[in-house]
Amino acid sequence: MPRSRVFAFAACLVFTSMPGLSLDTPAGDGDLLRLLAITPSAQSQDYLHNKQQFQLHTLLTEQRHPETMDLSRRIAGDTAAGLRALFAVDRDVTRTMEAVASDPVRLRQLEAASNAMQDAIRNGHRVYFYGTGSTGRLAETLESSLWRPFWERVAKTPSWPRIERRLPGIGERVRGEITGGDRALIASLEGFEDLQLIGRLQLQDNGIQRGDVVFAVTEGGETSAVIGTAKAGAELNGGRAGMTWFVYNNPDAVLLPFTRSREVIDDPRITKINLATGPQAITGSTRMQATTTSLYALGVVMEDAIHHLLAPMLTTAELHSLGFDAHSTIASRLRQFATLQKTVAATAPRLATWTDRESSTYASGHHATYLAGRALMPVFVDVTERAPTFRLAPLDRVDAKDRRSWIQVWAPTDTPASAWKLLLHRRFHGLDPALYAKPFETQIDDQWLRAAAARSLANAGTEQQVRYDLSFSRRNLQSSGPVAGDHGAMILLGSETPSPVATSWLRAFDDRGASLSVIHVGTAPLSKRSLATLRAGSTKPWLLDVVVPLRNDPLELDQVIALKMLLNTHSTGIMAKLGRVVGNTMTAVQPGNLKLIGRATFLIQSHVNAVLASDAWRRKHGARPAITYAEANAVLFDVIDHRASDSTLASSPEVELAIVRVLESLRLQHAISLDDAAALLHARKLDAYLGDYDH
Repeated sequence: MPRSRVFAFAACLVFTSMPGLSLDTPAGDGDLLRLLAITPSAQSQDYLHNKQQFQLHTLLTEQRHPETMDLSRRIAGDTAAGLRALFAVDRDVTRTMEAVASDPVRLRQLEAASNAMQDAIRNGHRVYFYGTGSTGRLAETLESSLWRPFWERVAKTPSWPRIERRLPGIGERVRGEITGGDRALIASLEGFEDLQLIGRLQLQDNGIQRGDVVFAVTEGGETSAVIGTAKAGAELNGGRAGMTWFVYNNPDAVLLPFTRSREVIDDPRITKINLATGPQAITGSTRMQATTTSLYALGVVMEDAIHHLLAPMLTTAELHSLGFDAHSTIASRLRQFATLQKTVAATAPRLATWTDRESSTYASGHHATYLAGRALMPVFVDVTERAPTFRLAPLDRVDAKDRRSWIQVWAPTDTPASAWKLLLHRRFHGLDPALYAKPFETQIDDQWLRAAAARSLANAGTEQQVRYDLSFSRRNLQSSGPVAGDHGAMILLGSETPSPVATSWLRAFDDRGASLSVIHVGTAPLSKRSLATLRAGSTKPWLLDVVVPLRNDPLELDQVIALKMLLNTHSTGIMAKLGRVVGNTMTAVQPGNLKLIGRATFLIQSHVNAVLASDAWRRKHGARPAITYAEANAVLFDVIDHRASDSTLASSPEVELAIVRVLESLRLQHAISLDDAAALLHARKLDAYLGDYDH
């Protein structure tokens, strides 16, 4: 984004963030709603006056990062340059890790968290990680991609009988849960995130008991469901210190004005771990740097706890064979993140080939399929997070008549049940209406949240497992197999060698004319055996082999994090190239919860006011007062209502429709319809439209 609009956008942020400034204070003559003939809806009025605690655009994680301010245009001209800009923001994570490692107070907090995990497990208790959205997927990653696979590997070693005698059932002692249960891994369930109640209920549902350690993880530090979990954990353990942990990525100063955040931060029963990292590469997209920070830090804590649990019963040689370094500490492991960041960032020139290949696949109306075994969880997480971030259709259900999702994820298994087992390493967990329905009905006062929670509960049960097939099965190959022009990506992790099923997958895609990419992340290059296996399946797969130069990685944490950063940057780059990002803002965001309604409102206000403040607008149309937050919110809810009843508007995001409708109506001095705004967006992407005012 050119400097003139960057400054205008930033000025709008400062103005609306000033303490004591009412967000619905009229600006100038306040004639926008009269011009558009919009009467603010009851829901808009309710949001403005009763939901101010969810208007979160002052949070650091909601600000624009200077490294990626003009991402959408930079990556359009030079993919590698755009990817380098995205990778550059990961240096903020490195700085946070170094800051924590160098701060005795925060380092002692992580060491205390490790001790709490050790004590709980030695005494037969469990460790519970809980989060919403990205941090919910983080919680499940800690369990299903790190903890459980590690113990499955250990169970095949000679030392396992000794471990099992001392720590019976060790593989079952960690539970990671996402708000809404495992179905929410696929797509968020509207209304749940905004309820402290559901955090309490899911803690109960998972059988968390007194003596269990609870980690409530929220990138923003304000997520209601996670706060409900933290409070419930503190009550469950009677306020005992070091049993309930609150992990978050915003400075306390920006969170304290929000009542629910302040209640946790000020609660002495809850130990806080502040991992503030700064703005995200894509504004508000905390799936990137914020979640990377928390996942790596908590993964290091888990690794340290396991090391201390095993040290009394295994020899140094046995520990080394499992990947542990006798000299490793939490501080040294945090500092090693710098090596990971540099290693992954160096792939930008090569990664650009894959990003171009996959983005051109979607641009031509074709589809992509990812195949992953050991890497299934990080791949699945990245793919499913693309949908809410960039307004894509979620993964298709087995009963879908038409294929709406651009992408699918398959495991090298031939049945749906075995694919879910490979992803979760345990049974699928859904929400039982018998536990949730009555509390929802009687304990949720807000009518809109109560209705949204009831709708989501109907789609959160254990039966949801059979509605999604992640396997490389005959049915999937027949119904959604590749055609010429499609793209297939095989993702390999660590020492993994492609299985015969994976070789068959390669051959099927090769035979049908799909392009193929193989991405490997490990501590050593792909073996000659693996390369020969790949050639047996396809003569022309494009290969990206990323070698992580860190050898002591018992949980494969380094490799998982490296793959996460690689996939996050790749998928974000694709969407920026396809016009799903404007500058570095997610204007395609779906306002499906209170936080996202606030984000959408602020994006409308900010982009409109940046144009109104530009020299180009003033020269052509004269000076015009900035629009207010209240006006932007009224327009947003008007668009939401019209999209719900008019299917022709479904392909145009609410934020983009609102921006174009407001600016065009102000330009012409008469209201244009949403159909006219949609037609303009179909003819030109929003970034190009806004570019008219960059001169």
